[in-house]
Amino acid sequence: MSVRRLADEAIQPAEFAFSNDNLKWAERKIAEYPAGRQQSAVIPLLMRAQDQQGWVSRAAIEKVAQMLGMAYIRVLEVATFYTQFLLKPVGTNAHIQVCGTTPCMLRGAEALREVCQHRIHHEPFHTNAEGTLSWEEVECLGACVNAPMVTIGQDTYEDLTVERFEEIVEAFAAGNGKSIRPGPQIKRQFSAAAGGGTTLIEMPTAERIRVEFPPPPAPAATAVAPAPTTPGRKREVSEEAAPALKEPRRASKVSVAKAEAERMQADAGAKADGAPNRAMRENATGSESPAGKVGGGKAPGKATRSAPGEGAASAGTMPDAGGKPKGKKS
Repeated sequence: MSVRRLADEAIQPAEFAFSNDNLKWAERKIAEYPAGRQQSAVIPLLMRAQDQQGWVSRAAIEKVAQMLGMAYIRVLEVATFYTQFLLKPVGTNAHIQVCGTTPCMLRGAEALREVCQHRIHHEPFHTNAEGTLSWEEVECLGACVNAPMVTIGQDTYEDLTVERFEEIVEAFAAGNGKSIRPGPQIKRQFSAAAGGGTTLIEMPTAERIRVEFPPPPAPAATAVAPAPTTPGRKREVSEEAAPALKEPRRASKVSVAKAEAERMQADAGAKADGAPNRAMRENATGSESPAGKVGGGKAPGKATRSAPGEGAASAGTMPDAGGKPKGKKS
C-alpha cells in the first residue's frame, strides 16, 4: 500500500465550511462527549466533511481542528491513518477500495485489482474518462472469512469472483449501484459456512419428560408450639427453654449477726487475741531455720573457713576423718 498523502495544492480548495444542516449535526455530535473529551469527535466530523465534499481536503482538516481545539497535525494524523478517508478527489459514482491483505490475496484479490486497472485506470486514485469511477488498494477491510472483498462507500461486497465484480463495476459506472445487494455475493448468510449448515439441521425428536419428585415427608409433631408473642415486643425466654441464659444458683443470704458470731467462734478456736505471733514455727526452714548455727554451717568432709588466728584449723590444714586437723610434721 502506498504512502497516504494529501492532494496537490493545485486542486486543494481555499476554504471549507459545513452546510447549515451538517453544522448543526456536528454541534450535536460534539455535545455528546463529556467536557474535556470533545476531541473524540474528530472521526465523525471528518467523515461528515467527506460526505459533503466527496473527499477530505486540507481546508476540511483545518476546519475540524479549529472546531475541536486540536492542533492541525493531530487531525492530519487521523485523516492519513484510516483508509476510509479519501485524501484526493475520487469518482463521482463510486470509489472502489480493493483489499489486498493476505486472505484476500490468496482468494483472488489480484484478479480484482486487474479488473480495476483495465476498466477504470491503470493507476490508483485516477478516475476513468467519464470521471465516475476510481479505485485504490487498501489493507484489511475486516471480512477475511468472506474473501476476496471490496468496499464502495460505506458498504462491503464479499465473496467476489471476477465475473461478479465486473457486473458490480458496470452497475456503478451506469449510476445503478443501489441495485447491487451489499454483503456476500453467494448464497450464504453473513459469514456462515459457504455450503450451508452442517450441524443442528434436523428438528429434535426426543421428548422432554418432566419428572415430578415426591415432596419430603412432614416432620413428626413432637415439637412444642412457640408461645404467642405480641407484635413489636421482645419475647421473653425462660431459663429452662434457653440453658445458655441460666445463671449460677445464688446462695441464700446470711444475716450480719450470724456472720459476726461465726467469726468470733473461729477466732476463739484459733486462740487469736489480736497480737502478732512472733514464735518460731517448728521444723521451719529458710531464714527462720537455725540450720546455719548447727555445726558451724560446715559441710561434711570439708574444712571450716575461719578468720586467721581463730580455732585450731588454720590455713594449710585439713581435718582428718575423726575431725582432728592434719598439720605438718615438725
